Amino acid sequence: MKKKIAILPGDGIGREIASGAAAALEAVGKRFGHEFELEYADIGGAAIDSHGTPLPESTLALAKNSDAILLGAVGGLKWDSLPSAERPERGLLAIRKELGLFANLRPIPSFKTLVQSSPLKPEIAGNVNMLIVRELTGGLYFGKPSERRGDNNEVVVDTLQYTRAEIERIVVKAFEFAKARDGRLTSVDKANVLESSRMWREIVNEKAADYPDVTVDHMYVDAAAMKLISNPGQFDVIVTENLFGDILSDEASMITGSLGMLPSASLSESGLGLYEPVHGSAPDIAGQNKANPLAMILSTALMLKYSLDMRLEGESIERAVQSVLNDGYCTPDLQMEGSTVVGTDKMIELVIERVADDAPAYADEVVYM
Repeated sequence: MKKKIAILPGDGIGREIASGAAAALEAVGKRFGHEFELEYADIGGAAIDSHGTPLPESTLALAKNSDAILLGAVGGLKWDSLPSAERPERGLLAIRKELGLFANLRPIPSFKTLVQSSPLKPEIAGNVNMLIVRELTGGLYFGKPSERRGDNNEVVVDTLQYTRAEIERIVVKAFEFAKARDGRLTSVDKANVLESSRMWREIVNEKAADYPDVTVDHMYVDAAAMKLISNPGQFDVIVTENLFGDILSDEASMITGSLGMLPSASLSESGLGLYEPVHGSAPDIAGQNKANPLAMILSTALMLKYSLDMRLEGESIERAVQSVLNDGYCTPDLQMEGSTVVGTDKMIELVIERVADDAPAYADEVVYM
C-alpha cells in the first residue's frame, strides 16, 4: 500500500537536508518494494513569505491527511524582528498542538567513531544509549495567560499549567519505552519548588505500580543537568515536562559532538508522528553544501519504525549511516581527526549507496531502538 508522507522543508538548511530524507525513502522503496507518495508544503519563515502565516491551513490539512510528516527546520534572522506570535517558531508550536503531538522522543546514542568529537572525555561519552521522553504540548510554552502587563508593560506573566491526563499519558509512554529497553526510568522534575512537579512525581509513583519490571528513580532537574555531563551512561529513559525536556535534550545532544547527528520523533495518541532533526535552520551555512544531513536521514528511519511499522527498513538506514561513519566520512561539523570531510550532497549519496547494499558487516550496529 502506498504511504503518503508530508515533507515540510522549512527554512535555512531545511531544504538541503530534506532532500536526504526523500532520497532515503526512494532507496528504501526500491530495496523493500514500497511506494511512497511525497508531498511538499511550507512551514515557518518560508510559509510567512509565501502565505503570510507560519502555519498555513493547506500545510496543516496535508499533515492531517498523511501517514507521517518529515520536517526540516524553521527560523532565521530574516524573521527575528517579527512579533512573537508571528515568528516562524510559532508554526512549529502550532502544528504540534493541532496534531496532538504530545510525546517527543530524542534518542541519544554513542557513535563510536565520533567520540573524539564530543566535548566530554572518551570514557564518559563512549558509553551512552539513552532516550529522552519529553512532554510536548503542555507546560510553560502553552499556558495562558502569557503576556506583559501594567504601565509600560513592566510586568510579565507566563503560566505553567498541566492537567492530570496530560501528565499521565506521557508518563505511561515513557514506562512503555523503558519496559522495552533496559527497564530503567528516571523522572526529572523540580518537586521541591513547583506544585506542577509535585503532581508529576505523584503520577509517576502511581503508574510505577503497573510496571513492576521497571526501576524508577526521581531526580531534580538541576541534578539531572549535572549528571548528563558527569555520568550520562547512568541513564536509560528520562521522562520530563516540556521546558525541562527542551533544555536537557539539547544539553544531552552534545554528548555526540554535534547536533547534526540526532533525530527526534513527536508522536500523537492516534499514531500520527512528526519527525525532525534536533538542530536548527543554520542560516549561516544554508546553500553552501556544508549541512550535516544525517539527523534528518535518521529521523526518516525513526518514522519508518514508529509510524509506518517498517522496522527492518528503518534499521537499514541506521546501519547505512553507521557504515559511512565507520568508513571515516564526515561533514564539517563533526571534526573527526583523520577523516574525509564531504559536503551535504556527497554524504547523502554515500548513505543511499549503503541503504541499497546494507553491508552485512554492520548488521549488528543498529544505533536506535
